[in-house]
Amino acid sequence: MSGHSKWHNIQNTKGKADAARSKTFTKISREIAVAVKLGGSNPASNAKLASLIAKAKQNNIPNDNIERTIKKASGELGSVNYESCTYEGYGVGGSAVIVECLTDNKNRTAGDVRHAFDKFGGSLGATGCVSYLFQRKGVIVIPRVEGLDSDMLMLDALDAGAVDVQEYDDEVEVITQPNDVAEVNEKLEKAGYKSFSAEACLVPDNYVDLDDTKMATFMRMLDMLNDSDDVQEVYHNVNLPESDDEE
Repeated sequence: MSGHSKWHNIQNTKGKADAARSKTFTKISREIAVAVKLGGSNPASNAKLASLIAKAKQNNIPNDNIERTIKKASGELGSVNYESCTYEGYGVGGSAVIVECLTDNKNRTAGDVRHAFDKFGGSLGATGCVSYLFQRKGVIVIPRVEGLDSDMLMLDALDAGAVDVQEYDDEVEVITQPNDVAEVNEKLEKAGYKSFSAEACLVPDNYVDLDDTKMATFMRMLDMLNDSDDVQEVYHNVNLPESDDEE
């Protein structure tokens, strides 16, 4: 399969938000805190936590910081409480947008998200208005490097528990069940593959194209949403333009 993968759209969306290491750590630490509260502090029995630890390491967050966050969330270093909330709506051109947040103040977060939609020609909708257009999947992205044997990767991935493998010009996507992504990624790493990213995410069934003017407006909305510490992820169904600084 030629062209850019579906992950390109998510990766591009996250680019500016993840550019600042401190902001990245703030977002991931909140996710870790919630995962520990819900499933305990042992990654061996908490698949979500294991996935987030891998995500933190991929973002070069020191092990000491990760361990401190887990201890804090488990009550050893004090208490932290974040609530998850999800907003759905429409961007310009009828685009579908889902915003996942972790917050200690839902009123503040709702106001900030609504402001971003309103400011750039979008509108918030009711729960379920666009989520039916997406599927949650585990996505492991393996860059195409010299010597990568796609056929062998497919066999290894399926043997590790993946449900599908999709090939693109510059990378290979290994698709898993959402809760299996950390385990499958670990098995692939032991087999010698190096992933660029591995996490559960919402992937749209289909994409829409925007003209240059609407695209510029849409990108500004994404930037405003991602600049909020309360916003963890922004998913959408827009075909994003190529990034000049893409690796």
